Amino acid sequence: MNNITTIKKHVMTGVSFMIPLVVGSGLCMAIGVILGGPNIKEAEGAFLNFVYNVGSRGLGIVVPVICAAIAYSIADKPGIAPALIVGYIAGDIKAGFLGGIAGGFFVGYFVNWLKKVLRNVPAALKGLVPILLIPLTATFVCTIVMRYVIGVPIAGFMDILTTFLTNMQGGSKFLFGVILGGFTGTDFGGPINKTASLVANGFMVDGICEPEAVKLLGCMIPPMGIIAAYLFGKKKFTMAEREAVKACLPMGICMITECVIPLAMNDLWRVVLSSVVGCGIAGGISMVMGIQAYVPHGGWFIIPTMNKPLAYVMCMAIGALIMGALLAALKKPLPEGGEGVEPDMGIDESSFGKISSSLEDIDIMNL
Repeated sequence: MNNITTIKKHVMTGVSFMIPLVVGSGLCMAIGVILGGPNIKEAEGAFLNFVYNVGSRGLGIVVPVICAAIAYSIADKPGIAPALIVGYIAGDIKAGFLGGIAGGFFVGYFVNWLKKVLRNVPAALKGLVPILLIPLTATFVCTIVMRYVIGVPIAGFMDILTTFLTNMQGGSKFLFGVILGGFTGTDFGGPINKTASLVANGFMVDGICEPEAVKLLGCMIPPMGIIAAYLFGKKKFTMAEREAVKACLPMGICMITECVIPLAMNDLWRVVLSSVVGCGIAGGISMVMGIQAYVPHGGWFIIPTMNKPLAYVMCMAIGALIMGALLAALKKPLPEGGEGVEPDMGIDESSFGKISSSLEDIDIMNL
């Protein structure tokens, strides 16, 4: 396993631990705001204020959780306790999501090093290694390094980035949304999508929720765009493609973007270009309108929890229509008499195996 694959494995482990916490916490906050109004956080003593605060406290421990999960992936159980504390320190000094990831890697590899160093301690001390020597040493060293070495530049970078995003106006907001939305809509749950999604999730953890809405648009628009393209240019779709389109509505509602892959594999550049343009424009409009999403996954079912659900639906419709119109225009007409023919779509059994494996990993695919 090469270094990039190893790093990705550890990060994805951290994200997979983080997602249930973010979803549960985000929904609690959203329920509080929907039922109690925008000022519910100030209504002390009210039940919905309690529900909102449950979600707020949950989001407050996201950084320690992802830090501990990464350390656990690297060093197994001995990495969990020191990493939780390091993650708390990262949150405390405003190093945020990136600080938690960096801290998790540092703790994990430091604990692995400690295991090797303490392997040959006297037999009388071996029982103390897992319950005293490793937790104490790792916690002491790693928290100091996070507080005074690793965390300082990361906290400074996060402060600059947060200030930049908070102060963005008009054109710069639109451009940011176009870039993030375009990247998210590029490869339908692949590495580029995951990277862009990770950036959006990081901003959400740090309290900036507009990029999360852009990310969700990039995941929800492609299936709807395929359906729109089919409606605009039905005669340009082969029988096999028409069968693939049928899966786009139910899977798109659940935010399973992989349903687009069979069609993309048959007409790669047209599908990808149309998706990037549609998702990018919708993402730019979403940023300008200030749409915020508080839950990172859940498909159409989480739209009511957003601060501007109708505006989000409008952006999704615009993106899908743009993608559909562009794809229908770019798609080559079928040869005469070829409408009912079911040609080879270039998808062999191994390709379906890859799609199936990707669907098994659905809990972290659109992050």
